[in-house]
Order: sequence, then C-alpha cells, then structure tokens
Amino acid sequence: MSDQLHGIPANPQAWPKTLFFVALAFAIFQIVTAAFAPLSSQVLRAVHVGFLLWVVLLSYPAWGQTRPWQPLAWLLSLAAVATALYQWIFEADLIQRSGDLTLADGVVGLVLIVLVFEAARRVMGIALPLICGLFLAYALLGEHLPGALAHRGYGLDQVINQLAFGTEGLYGTPTYVSATYIFLFILFGAFLEQAGMIKLFTDFAMGLFGHKTGGPAKVSVASSALMGTITGSGVANVVTTGQFTIPLMKRFGYRAEFAGGVEATSSMGSQLMPPVMGAVAFIMAETINVPFVEIAKAALIPALLYFASVFWMVHLEAMRSNLKGLPKDQCPSALGAVRERWYLLLPLAVLIYLLFSGRTPLFSGMVGLALTAIVVLGSAIILRFSGVALRCAFWVALGLSCAGFFQLGIGVIFAVIAVLVAVSGCIKGGRDTLALCLHALVNGARHAVPVGIACALVGVIIGVVSLTGVASTFAGYILAIGRDNLLLSLILTMLTCLVLGMGIPTIPNYIITSSIAAPALLELGVPLIVSHMFVFYFGILADLTPPVALACFAAAPIARASGLKISLWAVRIALAGFVIPFMAVYNPALMLQGDSLWLSAYMLVKTLLAVGLWGMAATGFLQRPMPWWERLLAAASGALLVVAWPLTDEMGFAAGGLIIAAHLWRSRHVGLART
Repeated sequence: MSDQLHGIPANPQAWPKTLFFVALAFAIFQIVTAAFAPLSSQVLRAVHVGFLLWVVLLSYPAWGQTRPWQPLAWLLSLAAVATALYQWIFEADLIQRSGDLTLADGVVGLVLIVLVFEAARRVMGIALPLICGLFLAYALLGEHLPGALAHRGYGLDQVINQLAFGTEGLYGTPTYVSATYIFLFILFGAFLEQAGMIKLFTDFAMGLFGHKTGGPAKVSVASSALMGTITGSGVANVVTTGQFTIPLMKRFGYRAEFAGGVEATSSMGSQLMPPVMGAVAFIMAETINVPFVEIAKAALIPALLYFASVFWMVHLEAMRSNLKGLPKDQCPSALGAVRERWYLLLPLAVLIYLLFSGRTPLFSGMVGLALTAIVVLGSAIILRFSGVALRCAFWVALGLSCAGFFQLGIGVIFAVIAVLVAVSGCIKGGRDTLALCLHALVNGARHAVPVGIACALVGVIIGVVSLTGVASTFAGYILAIGRDNLLLSLILTMLTCLVLGMGIPTIPNYIITSSIAAPALLELGVPLIVSHMFVFYFGILADLTPPVALACFAAAPIARASGLKISLWAVRIALAGFVIPFMAVYNPALMLQGDSLWLSAYMLVKTLLAVGLWGMAATGFLQRPMPWWERLLAAASGALLVVAWPLTDEMGFAAGGLIIAAHLWRSRHVGLART
C-alpha cells in the first residue's frame, strides 16, 4: 500500500480539475460550518457524508487501479449529492413525519445505504462492508434465529428509517465527530506537514538520537511519536516518516523486516499520543460523554509507556546486533532544527493549551488550524522582507487573531487571513505559499475520506445494535464466561479486538467492541474510561498483528520486504506494550484515574520494570546474550508485576531485581575473565 490510493495521486497538482475543486469545496465547507455553525447538526452530517461519497465515487474505481469511468462516476456522485440535499431541503418535513416514511423517503434512504456500502468497499475493501452487512441482515432476518439471539422482527421501512434518517444510523455519533473534530484536526496536520513539520521532527530526532547506539531506529521511534501529536494516523505516519527512517535504518545494517516493523509499531502509537490522538479518541469522548481532556489524560501515561517499550526493544536489538549510530558530524543539530522552524510549534502549543484548559476540541481545532494558516502565510512574508516594521506587523496580526477567538469574534481571524493572503499574492514566492495552503486543504479532504467513510458505515452497526438490543445479549455471554474471572474476560475482549482488526480499521473495530465488550467489562467493575481505553488500545495493536496488519503492509513497499514478516517483527517489538492495558485495568491509577498521584507514580515504576523485563525476555539480551532460564525468569517476573494478587508485586520486584543484578554480575565477571 503506497501513498497513492486507488488512483488518487498524493500530489494534488496531478488531480483532475473537477476532483481538485470538489475536495477544495469540501474543505472550505467544513471550515465555514465549524466557524459559523450555519446549519443544523443533521444537515451538517448529511452534507458531510454527501461530500465524502462525491470524492470517493469520482476518484476510487469500482475495480482495479485505474480512474473510474466518468459517466457512471458522475451519475453515482449526483445521486449521493441528492441524498444530502434531500435531508437539507426537506429537513422540517422529515422531522414532522419521523418514523412514517413516504415512498420518496424510502428510495432516498435505500440509495444512501447502498452508496455508503459501495464507497466503503472501494476505499477499504470487502471486510468492513461484509461485517456491517451481517449486522444489516440480522436486523432484517434476525427474528428467524433460535434462542436469545432472535428479535421481534423489523420491516425494511423500519430499518431504512433507523439507518438513513435521524442520528442513530449512518448519521450517528461517529459521523458527527468526523464532520467536526476529526476533519479540523486532519486539516491541522495537513497544513503543518505542508509547512515542513516532518522535517522539523525528523531533524530534531536525528540530532538527539542519530549518533546513539541503534540511532536510525531510535530516530524512527522519536519522530513517529512527535508526528503523532499532530496527525493521529498510524498509516499516514508510516508513509510519511517511513520514507526517511526505513531506508536510513537499512543503510546502517538493520534488516528490512526489522526496519519496517519499527516504523509500523512506532507509527501506530501515534493514535495513542495526546494531544490530537486518533479519531477514535474523539468518538470515545462523545460516546461516553466525557470531556476530551479526560480521554487525553487517561491516554498520556500508557502512550509514553508504549513508546518507552518500543524504544527499549529497539535499543536491546541494536545492542544484540552491535548496530552503531551515524557519525555525530553527519547528524543535524536538534537545537538548530528548532531554531530554524520554531514558529511551526506555536499552533501546536496553543492547541495543547486550549485542549487541556477545558476548551472543546472543535474550538481548539479551529484555533489551531487558523493559527497554522496565519503562521505559514506570515512566515512566507517575513522571509521575503526583513524589515523590523513588517515583523512587528506580523506579530500584531497574530495577536489580533488570537484576540479574535478569545474576545472580539471570529470575523477578526478571517480578516487577518484575508490580508495575509492578499499580501502573499503580491510578493515574490507568495503564490507558492498560497498554492501550499490550497494543497493542504485538498490533501486534508483526501486524508479525511477513509476515516469519514468508516465513520458513516459503522453507523449501520450502531443503528442495528440500538434497534435490536443485541449488545446486551453478547455482553451477557461475556459476563457468563468471565463472571468469576476478570482476566479471562480481558483476554476474550483482547482477542475480539485483534480478530476484528484483521479486516477492519481502528474506528469500526472500536465501535463494535465498545458496543459489545466494554459494557461487560463495566459490569465486572472496570471503570468506564479504562474499559473503553482497553478496547481502543488493542484496536490499535490489531493493525500490527498478522495476517492483515494494515500498518505493516503500508511499510512493505518502502522497506522492500514481506508485509507478513514485517508484521511478525512488529508484534515482537510491541510485545512488552501488550501488558500495559492489562495493568491499567487492575490498577486504573496508571490512567490517572483517582486522586492519588503517588499511586500513579508507583504504577508507572512498576509498569516500566515489567516492560523492561518482558523486553529482555523477548530479545534475549541485556548487556550480553541471556540463557534460556534467565529469559524465562524475566518473563515470569514481568507477569508477576502484571497480575494483582496478594504479594505478587513484592515477588515481581524481588525476582526482577535479582535477575537483573545476576545478569550484570555475570556479564562483568565474563568480561573481566576475558581481559
């Protein structure tokens, strides 16, 4: 899988004009509706889905990799647009006759359902439409099933009404989140990428770690973690930072499979890394009705531990294979990289401040996006002119734009952007900057398509679960199996996430498992946020597990290696990270749940030791190769720190300390004997 998806070139300049302008109109529509909210929530969702279908049907072919046949593409696109306009024009009538569909309502609803299924098939393959199709079949035919799975029976008109109208089907919570928060944050990341944020992060990581043992792989981990703060997309990280880090690792002696596995594992962690995280985090906040900052707070320590575990595994593998870093004089200066592009960090800093000060993600994303546009345009003007007066004018404009959001009103920010656009168009090189902004808008719309289509289609699952109540039946089965054994329930939930992840992306994976398994975990005493984070965490790790492993197959063409072999390495590298969600369930202080910071600090230390021991056991190396019995004892000590039985912590700390001390003593003794 490359960055050219089904005939859509990565560079917007290569797009057909019609597709370019449709994507540009899509981005502008989303910005205007986010800023001024001129439409009702229902119409906003409908038009958002209409634009998604329009872009997909114009650009993704029904089969193969060529461009779609344009007459049919436009016919289907117009049908998709008509479904959105129908919701807009007849909004009041649809509300008044809610649940009592006319023939026209039924036709429009049926066309919408078919087009969403077809668009998802073109974008993501057959797996997710097949799963959603099974749920749809259950809604229509489930009354004929035996036992507790049978429902009372629903007609086609009831199912269409549930899925195509209202807010519990295709226009459900995931679509609302896609139409508001997710799209803005994707645009935010697209603007920063176009402005050079990737180079800033990679140069900064190279300056810090490039000359260390295993430097190229550590650069991959660090740059992917930093990119995760703005993109929240694992596969996007693979095909951006991976273009630089994977060839670099191979050049310094890393196996192609290992290099791809490091990049895939590091990139998937981006969905866990605050402040932006993945799209699922915003859906989770809306689903369980908590502020986004609570989700980010719960994810912070697990995200840091995840990257620490990957970093540790990379370090041990580099030590075991004696892989050196780059010469220090070939590495850029980390401080120099920040000094050169420090202004790009301003929107990110403001975004973090707003998110953690209690502002809504919609407001924070809008501020971050606007400030990014101002910084990009303003920096181009400043680079053209070095006068003190112009620099002062830029900072005044930036200050006014911030004041416009906080006090004066949103019109100020658009006035500032309009002035900067006008000035940029009049200076040498300014048109290139304006083109960069246009390409960022269009690329943002392009990156939003897979996420948005997945959000729309999983509305089928939400609608059927809400209509039939099947979630309570599945939750009852899980409760019956694990009523007296929480660990068994957690393992079953983990396996469900991993199996589903073999064929579907993280968003539908989370929607399905959170609808079925998370309520069961809640009944077993797991806190609400922790139960959903557990599902979220393994939904991400599912993209690393064979046989599908989407992130690994995205890295395969860059590494020129088998996606399956990359996946096996990715699982090995991420192995220590698999214990983190289990430890958070047994002690939620690891996700900062509760009032005791001391307990959170203790859990952090305990988890770090467990991750370290499991990393040693997986690689079989610390200062020198470990015999099989040391590896076995290290794995057992890490397991003792995970389970929450009496005295297991004490036993784990003691056994882990003894194993590390014995290994270090043996390594030193062997070294002295050889000298």
